[in-house]
Amino acid sequence: GGRGRLVTLVGEPGIGKTRTSEELATYAGLRGAQVLWGRCYEGGGAPPYWPWVQAIRSYVRDIDPDELRRQMGSSASVVAEIVTDVKDRLPELQLPPRIDDPDSARFRLFDSITSFLRTASQSQPLVIVLDDLHWSDQPSLTFLEFIARELNQSRVMLVCTYRDMELNRRHQLTVTLGDLARDRLYERVLLRGLTEADIARFVEIAAGFAAPRELSATVHRHTEGNPLFVTEVIRDLVQSGELTEEKVSGRSTWSVRIPEGVREVIGRRLDRLSDRANDVLTTAAVIGREFRLDALKALLEDSTETQLLDVIDESLSARLVEELPGSVGEYRFTHALIQETLSGELSAARKVRLHARIAGALESLFGADADSHAGELARHFAEAEPVLGPDKLVHYSVVAGQSALTAYGHPQALDHFERAFRTKGDAEDDELAEILIGLVRSHDATGRPDIAVTHLRRVFDQHVARGEPQLAASIVSANPLFSGFSGVGIAELIEDALALVSPDTLDQARLLSQFGLIVYHERLDYRNACESFEQASLIADREGDTWVKLQTLSNYAHVDSDELNYEAALENAFAAIEVARMIDNPASEAQAHHRVFCAHFDSGSLDESARHARLGLEIAERYKHSKTLADAIRDVQLAEHAAGHLSEALELTDRGLSIGLDSDLHWHLASGTAVATQLGDFALAQKYADTLQEVVARGFVTGWPTAIYSLAIPVAARITGQNRSFIMARDAARYILESERTVSAWVLLAHTGLSLLAIIENDRLAAAEQYQKLTPYTGLIVRPTVTATDRILGLLAQVSGEADKSQGHFESAMRICSGGGYRPELAWTCSDYAE
Repeated sequence: GGRGRLVTLVGEPGIGKTRTSEELATYAGLRGAQVLWGRCYEGGGAPPYWPWVQAIRSYVRDIDPDELRRQMGSSASVVAEIVTDVKDRLPELQLPPRIDDPDSARFRLFDSITSFLRTASQSQPLVIVLDDLHWSDQPSLTFLEFIARELNQSRVMLVCTYRDMELNRRHQLTVTLGDLARDRLYERVLLRGLTEADIARFVEIAAGFAAPRELSATVHRHTEGNPLFVTEVIRDLVQSGELTEEKVSGRSTWSVRIPEGVREVIGRRLDRLSDRANDVLTTAAVIGREFRLDALKALLEDSTETQLLDVIDESLSARLVEELPGSVGEYRFTHALIQETLSGELSAARKVRLHARIAGALESLFGADADSHAGELARHFAEAEPVLGPDKLVHYSVVAGQSALTAYGHPQALDHFERAFRTKGDAEDDELAEILIGLVRSHDATGRPDIAVTHLRRVFDQHVARGEPQLAASIVSANPLFSGFSGVGIAELIEDALALVSPDTLDQARLLSQFGLIVYHERLDYRNACESFEQASLIADREGDTWVKLQTLSNYAHVDSDELNYEAALENAFAAIEVARMIDNPASEAQAHHRVFCAHFDSGSLDESARHARLGLEIAERYKHSKTLADAIRDVQLAEHAAGHLSEALELTDRGLSIGLDSDLHWHLASGTAVATQLGDFALAQKYADTLQEVVARGFVTGWPTAIYSLAIPVAARITGQNRSFIMARDAARYILESERTVSAWVLLAHTGLSLLAIIENDRLAAAEQYQKLTPYTGLIVRPTVTATDRILGLLAQVSGEADKSQGHFESAMRICSGGGYRPELAWTCSDYAE
């Protein structure tokens, strides 16, 4: 174009340093532009205008002398005063007339360079990059202000990068940017760090295989996405041999050390501080990422408060620490690696003793309010355990775990309780029981019901052995497990608890309410489940116990939904939502919204189902129970998929998979397969399908993955024409249909999958058989592939040679999909009907 631009790219160290000349030219919108680089020098001693000299020098060296002479004209001798390469290319130049007034001489220089760049840009657009402007000299910044005002009618773009953390309000660059901002002369682009997904892709490129989610999460947590730090950490893992498929396989925990390259970057910034500041910050780093002035004062008795404040001011100016908003005397290191670098310089022995001093000082400082800071104290007592012993570590870990559970911080709670459990030992006392219950609730919330039930069984047996049967049973009834059921032994544990309680009591009702859901999932016993729910409901109504009533309604809706009894499921789910709101039970309310979603979605009411999906997700994001959150994400994903918002649906698929919950993998993988297929990303669809096949092949704990797989593969195959894995899909369907006990929803999926196989293979006999089997399910939308049973019936009738029946089913499918807003499925129905 004909208008110049000035853009500043702002970020932390390492952010924005990897743009190539081609990328910058493309960003400028100037195809075929020439990119000139100039870098400011950190060490001092560089001549005035150094970044400009570098940029112009690179241009001068590559151009023909005659063309250079034409472009510079009478300005050449003036420009040559600072860019000596001009004199080398044009040796005939004479010195320009002397000007005694410094301001006039500077104006002549600025005007000469600007005129030259404007003329040069007429032949080829120019992108001038001034890198690390926070180290710039004042003359270079003065010229930047001048040329920014003269770029209006030129094809020149200035791109200036700087680190905002290097600036304070008195920095010379801050003044320059303020002047430019007043005249609206530049666009500021804030460069953020890499996301966790970016890091996962980075690792995949560096290592040659997909990164485990735990690794990318760990690297992101330690580096906060700073590209320089990410690069160094990943490089260190590659060079140390840790990042190989063999070593990564099956590994669930990761730790990263600070590579030397990162230490050097941070070390250079710390070296600019005084010795006292480095000493004080080292102590602060052992306190933690966040620290308090009063804690520092208690630990550094040889320093006055004024001296400490001077150090803090010095650190604030260097942007190494920052004040916590809304708090006086509380600070935070600007990056986690700054804190880790400082604390890493201490020996292990000194660090242990310093943690012991910090633990004692903070405990005294907090006084009666110490339990409110249990997480912070537990960390220091853990580090100081060799000196202080285990007692206070266990106490504060348990208190911190309970606080985290109350705040729905389930992963953090799990960390606290596991630390307490490791430290406690095998003493079978009340404190151990409290730790085990904390582990039960934490493991259940993070998707490990198998471990949760093991701990719950231990507490139960402990109280039975101590002659406390009622307490043992009440502990089981007070800790219902939500995150998964089949094959983990929960039904047996509840039966043992039921044997200890008196019949027709609230204790029995609490256990029966759980047992109905568990016996349905573990033993596929629908009749026993309904009897348990009915008995629990009668007792709850008689005793006026809303908690038992809520649990019973929610679990009853769950079972009826899986049995396709949608009217009963909706009635119980709506009632559960009302009770949950009355007693503020977010877990049950979110699950009830999930059941309403399922019933409405399957019955063709997409708008209502989407509304409840969003309500459930809002609650689940506050509650942060892994299973509840995974269900809610899946519901919104299906609603987006059904409405035709496929890109959004794919993003939600990845979010659901990132939770890493085994009991929900199959749903997200199958839905992702369908969405990726419809988007035309067959490679991604195949990746999802292959992973789903692995889940089924390893003998998963429920029949859901098997049933879902029997449908997902034929759906993808019909779109792509890639007839892979048909044998396994057919075997999966037959396994479901030939089982002694099964779930109605599984049967629907299996018959829909076999129907599609018959359609794909044009098997007239199989199509006629499946038509009879699928007819009772007319009018439904099948999750997770969002497939209308009426469309499948129309295709089956067509393959069977019954055109009249086929037309009726397609008309019905069109009415359902059009009225409900299932747009992609409506498109498939129209396409199949037209064919």
